[in-house]
Amino acid sequence: QKQPENGKDSFGVTEKSYLLQASSDGFTDEGSSHHPFLRHDNAGSFNTDTIEVNEMKKVTHNDPGLRLEDEDYKKLLGSTRFLYNNVLADEVSSSQRKHSGETLQEISKANRVSHASSRLSLIYNHQRDHAVLFLEKVKTNFFQDAKSLAEGTIPQSIVLALVIGVVCGISAWLYYTVLNFFLDFIWHTLPETIVVGKWHEDQYWLWIVLVQAVLITCVGLTVVFMGEPGDLPYTIGRVHAQAYIPMNHVSPMVFASLFSILAGGSLGPEAPLVAICGAIGGFVSRRVFRQHHTNVVRKHTLMGMAGALAAFFGVPMGGSLFALEVCSRFGIEYFEHLIESIFCGEICVVVFRSLSGLSIAPIWDLTAVSGRILETEPSQVLLGGAIGLYGALMAYCFALFHWKNMEFFAMLDLLDNKRAVYRAWIGGIFVILLSVLVPHTAFWGEEEIQVIANMGPAKDLPNIWPTSGLIGFEMSDPWHAFIVGATKLIAISFTVAGGLRGGYIFPLICSGSAFGRFLYHFLPDTVPMQLAVLCTAAGMNVAITKTSLATTLILSFLAGEQCAIPAILMASICSLFATSYMPFIKSQITRSDIDHSLFHEEHHIKVDSVLEDSDEEH
Repeated sequence: QKQPENGKDSFGVTEKSYLLQASSDGFTDEGSSHHPFLRHDNAGSFNTDTIEVNEMKKVTHNDPGLRLEDEDYKKLLGSTRFLYNNVLADEVSSSQRKHSGETLQEISKANRVSHASSRLSLIYNHQRDHAVLFLEKVKTNFFQDAKSLAEGTIPQSIVLALVIGVVCGISAWLYYTVLNFFLDFIWHTLPETIVVGKWHEDQYWLWIVLVQAVLITCVGLTVVFMGEPGDLPYTIGRVHAQAYIPMNHVSPMVFASLFSILAGGSLGPEAPLVAICGAIGGFVSRRVFRQHHTNVVRKHTLMGMAGALAAFFGVPMGGSLFALEVCSRFGIEYFEHLIESIFCGEICVVVFRSLSGLSIAPIWDLTAVSGRILETEPSQVLLGGAIGLYGALMAYCFALFHWKNMEFFAMLDLLDNKRAVYRAWIGGIFVILLSVLVPHTAFWGEEEIQVIANMGPAKDLPNIWPTSGLIGFEMSDPWHAFIVGATKLIAISFTVAGGLRGGYIFPLICSGSAFGRFLYHFLPDTVPMQLAVLCTAAGMNVAITKTSLATTLILSFLAGEQCAIPAILMASICSLFATSYMPFIKSQITRSDIDHSLFHEEHHIKVDSVLEDSDEEH
């Protein structure tokens, strides 16, 4: 417990700040000597020695719509309630000095009446100076908290992170194992068995049409008979509104996403894993540990989402940050859950990568042209920002096209799940056509980026068969790289519009790699090839997902180019600034309780005081 000190605080004001976790017992009007949180002595100072540690309630979640009317103040919990009583006691003390004839009980009631129509944050309006009051959860005793696993405590977060991390790691491994088995079976084992040597070579491309047509139909049937699988915008919307993702969406998402990805649609497993593991995290919180406070359940849901992305990308920090950043349009708003989510991401990475036999290492080698970047010039950081704007422009063009595309599907009345099969067929026509003409556009692009960024031969494409497609398309020059970038975006749009399920993180990065390689043709002596590729990819991905910090960490790690971080970060931030007013994921909204969570009084600085360094008040 921190003893309040008299005198000036760090802001140079005479008001006292109390950073204590409070009991949730009722507020009394019996006088300061019976105050459950503070004892106010005749000298005008506060004594907190009477606070019973074992009575402190480890809950700091309050109703942001609470109005301090009648007895509603009793609903305040934790440090927010302490601050309410602290400020009230301070006002009582001031009023006592002015009205010595009134009783403390009368003054207390009068103060409550004066605040009856105000929201919680307005209880500070009568402060003599503009001070900032902070909320802090005081840790009392780790072993006591570990014994009780009280809601919101550090030991509880550790236990939940371990459980959710392990469960999500196993779930992600099962999904990954099934996906990779059928990828190899459908696109390599089967054609080598029933096509090679039995079909004419000129007809091999028909295998692409056959497989994609069947699996895309399966996606539509899954939606019709199993129900709505959801998608990334739905997942984000549930995190904001209900704090958890219903488990009845897990089975449809598993089947719909597997069929979509195996069909070669331009969506990846990242969003399905986010939805599945996020649902598991919320389920463990609510049903196993019986948590009921909204923000606690939301924390555990975000743990599952962070674990999924950390495991999939193999970048614990980047994947975990992505899960939190993607919920908002500008930065991380669920900041209080950051540490626990990253920790859960670490656990999930260990479990997933151990079971799958995958190391945690870069997966792309972009050194064929420029060699490894050993240092970054300051001018290249600025150039990275300009390249990021170029990527943002490409993403803006994609967004315009996609919105028109969705209007087209809506005009055909195909967005109703009852017509999911027809919707899948219409979208599938374009997906199949692009896959046959430009095989580089098929699948989500995680492994294809190695070929596209280096403009390698089509025979090195890892998933699709035959790799030559119908016309033997090759990335033989920069304009063919531009074609790959543009057709990849078109493929993403029709994959989404067709109702196929998956994530567009890697597909956007893949398209950005192609556009970056096109740009490098005009800047060969100005910037390394890796910077052109990675900064363009970052600009495009951030413009759509609004994940500037996570995208920087993921791209730099997967490419093994740590020295490129300053330029990639500049590209990401410039793209975020440029597209902040272009929301692509509509469910990315400002969290409804953000003002209540920050909970502060606006701090004003006198204009004249900023010109001198002094601790004195002016």
